[in-house]
Amino acid sequence: MGAKSGREFLQRLDSTTREVWYGGEKITGDVSNHPAFKGVARSIAALYDMQLKPGLRDVMTYESPTTHEPVGTSFMQPRTKEDLAKRTAMMTAWANYSGGMMGRTADYLNSSIMAMAAAKEFFGKGETDFASNISRYYEYVRENDLILTHTLINPQANRSVGPSKQADPFIAARVADKTSEGVVMRGARMLATLPIADEILVFPSTLIRSGQDDAPYSIAFAIPVSAKGLKFVCRESFAAESAYDHPLASRFDEQDAVVVFDDVLVPWDRVFVLEDPDRANRVNDATGSVVFMAHQATVREAAKAEFMAGLMTMVAETIGADAFPQVQERIANVLLTAETMKAFIRSSEAGAKVSQWGVMTPDYVPLNSAKNLWPRLAPELAAVMKQTGASGLMAIPPEGVLGSEVRKDFDRYYQSKTADAEERVRLFKMAWDAVGSSFGGRQDLYERFFFGDPVRMASAYYAWYDKEPYRQRVKDLLHWRE
Repeated sequence: MGAKSGREFLQRLDSTTREVWYGGEKITGDVSNHPAFKGVARSIAALYDMQLKPGLRDVMTYESPTTHEPVGTSFMQPRTKEDLAKRTAMMTAWANYSGGMMGRTADYLNSSIMAMAAAKEFFGKGETDFASNISRYYEYVRENDLILTHTLINPQANRSVGPSKQADPFIAARVADKTSEGVVMRGARMLATLPIADEILVFPSTLIRSGQDDAPYSIAFAIPVSAKGLKFVCRESFAAESAYDHPLASRFDEQDAVVVFDDVLVPWDRVFVLEDPDRANRVNDATGSVVFMAHQATVREAAKAEFMAGLMTMVAETIGADAFPQVQERIANVLLTAETMKAFIRSSEAGAKVSQWGVMTPDYVPLNSAKNLWPRLAPELAAVMKQTGASGLMAIPPEGVLGSEVRKDFDRYYQSKTADAEERVRLFKMAWDAVGSSFGGRQDLYERFFFGDPVRMASAYYAWYDKEPYRQRVKDLLHWRE
């Protein structure tokens, strides 16, 4: 029980039967040694090990209220601002490990179920005690230090109509039957990042029309990845074998998958919302889950902005481009982005208040602002990196040249102002992997749509934001009299 080591995570990964499809290959076991998952599995294991390091243990863990054993800090239900600061320190340590390149480390969904469990009364009680279900599940995941993935989005079959109006009403995952044992799910969901997780959460991410036709799609539950009939259909892996050629992809490609529910039985004690569109639409906001997910995401995004600033600074310095005013201006803008994201975090924590559920909750205004601003800032990081490295990002031969007959030419013509050829190419390969490779392209798309369509998000932000104080100032000045 309690916080696990990396070795324990890998053992659990390989001993758990799951159905993962990679192309025509069906992977059921020994997942940690498969080329598509080996790198990220070891990176996750390293995150688990950080929990047990003597110098980090006090930050990375806290005492379980149930067993009094150390458990992961991301499970902590904060009661004070000091608790929030500890959560931030823990999440920052994990985010810095990958330079913010891993978006589905365990703290993201741990934060979500932590908030939901604190707000268990929201889920209600009926024939099934949904409130007790979410509370017990949170404790189960916390005490066993599990890592979760989730899937929120319906397949893009016909986006002009809802799930019940598709040519096949079972394209989007929905309730197919209810038995004495549980709920039977049929259909598919996308996009499940990290199919090597222990469990999968299924929650609605977009508004569900409050009608009888859409009720079967309004469900929230959690099941093990080993559940019978559950399949993960993966995209092409970007996890190259060579850490020299692909220093980021080889370690941090989390993999993404479409999840197929082939009449999967969800036990009643794993169901949290059932055929209740109104509750499904309000679950993230009402429980505070969205606030804590945004908190974790903003911490990661700040770490990524800092990493990218450091990377492009080194690229510029290595080739002497740091002397050019236009390069200085571009990198200065990236530094401003990093400081902006960190300011959002500090502001959210400074304005934190205890919620109706008794949880010290960050102020959502700065976090929601960060959530809307980041999809517009993140692509600029990649653009600045490309402008800084320019053609040098493409003129980087593969690792094999190091032991070839042209090594002498390589050493002579690839050297730079501050680095020999091998070190300079190693640095430029990291820059290319961050913004130009398949892995880098996925990073760009991932950041653009992390919380959904930016246009719809902006519309929701406009409707949600309290603009009345600003309007009142204008009215006061319009009608000012001495």
